[in-house]
Amino acid sequence: MRLKPTQVLVLSFIITIIVGTILLSLPQSSNGYALPCVDALFTATSATCVTGLIVVPTGEQFTLFGQLIILSLIQLGGLGIMTFSSFFAVVLGKRITLKDRIVIQESLSSGATGEILTLLKYVLIFTISAEALGATLLYFRFHNIYQAIFHSVSAFCNAGFSLWPTSLISYKEDFIVNFIITSLIIIGGIGFIVVADLKGALRGRKSSLHTKVTILVSVVLILFSTAIIFLLEYGNTLKFLPLKTKVLTSYFQAVTPRTAGFNTLDIAQLTKATLFFIIILMFIGGSSGSTAGGIKTGTFLVLAASVSSMLKGREEVEIFGRTIPKDISHKALSIVILSLVLIMIGVFSLLIIEKRGSFLHLLFEVVSAFGTVGLSTGITPYLSILGKIVITIIMFVGRVGPLTLALAVGGQKTLVAYKYPEEEVIVG
Repeated sequence: MRLKPTQVLVLSFIITIIVGTILLSLPQSSNGYALPCVDALFTATSATCVTGLIVVPTGEQFTLFGQLIILSLIQLGGLGIMTFSSFFAVVLGKRITLKDRIVIQESLSSGATGEILTLLKYVLIFTISAEALGATLLYFRFHNIYQAIFHSVSAFCNAGFSLWPTSLISYKEDFIVNFIITSLIIIGGIGFIVVADLKGALRGRKSSLHTKVTILVSVVLILFSTAIIFLLEYGNTLKFLPLKTKVLTSYFQAVTPRTAGFNTLDIAQLTKATLFFIIILMFIGGSSGSTAGGIKTGTFLVLAASVSSMLKGREEVEIFGRTIPKDISHKALSIVILSLVLIMIGVFSLLIIEKRGSFLHLLFEVVSAFGTVGLSTGITPYLSILGKIVITIIMFVGRVGPLTLALAVGGQKTLVAYKYPEEEVIVG
């Protein structure tokens, strides 16, 4: 049986999660007692899908061995399992087949398969360099090389796992830590293709439309979100903080929902309006070809441009003086609809299963899992076994992508030699 590239991609994540679950279930991975299978599966999925939702405190429950397993899963899941396996195949002198190239292309959301190997080498070199630099800078604040490496990798991969139960709340007034962590999150979240394109732009090459869209949406969302969170929380969680700390924490919480999961404010204490606004940010997520989740910034802008074109009575969708192909617009719409359906099923299931948590808190939990964010109002550890399984499934689908999963389980594309007569259906 020949597997499609999307099926290979999905299967690689499943196998990694299974192996991670087995390793985290070992007595050597935990302090005190062996982790229950469901909790091990939840943690392995959260790490591989770079989500950051936890059912047990990472730094307290897991031994050094267990933490290193989690860190390895974060790195594998963040860059893509096929990216690593293909790199080692190249190192060992093995030939990368066309199918392998297509799988890597799916994983990195890249374009031409011919440039995959060049991009692959760049991705790995850039990742190691960024994480090493981040760890070096964090060392001067944490004074612990292991903690610095762990949080640097977690931030760059947009995982949000922290060795401390309160995440980075104790560092909310530390500008250096805030700047390093958010920089790693942003760089990891805009995508490797964009970073490579920006490098080319510095040498005089013209940037692609994808890069322009990614940068525009990212900058606008960060600035707008910082202002909104500042205003919504000014009289709440920010009330007794100095002005510069108010701005710093607002900026940090504007960056992390897309999609890192670190926090410098107590999420459970945020206003309902702020929680709902963060839900929107988590749903949008980061950029294609990055370590982030969500529907992606490109999808968001294409959908917004499509609505704008419709309201203006135009048939073509245009962005920055370029016409967007109709199949891209249809794909963006499909991704959004499938994502909303997944979220609705998840929330509906938790409303039936769970007795704890309001509708808003359960919605927050589900969108956080879908967007592979990891922010939580605190109900994750108290979920029932069925509730944990629901969130685990949502984290997995959110990481591989609803459309990718649909294509993986669906049949081959077929061309039909006929077309049915057209007839209108009244909509709106």
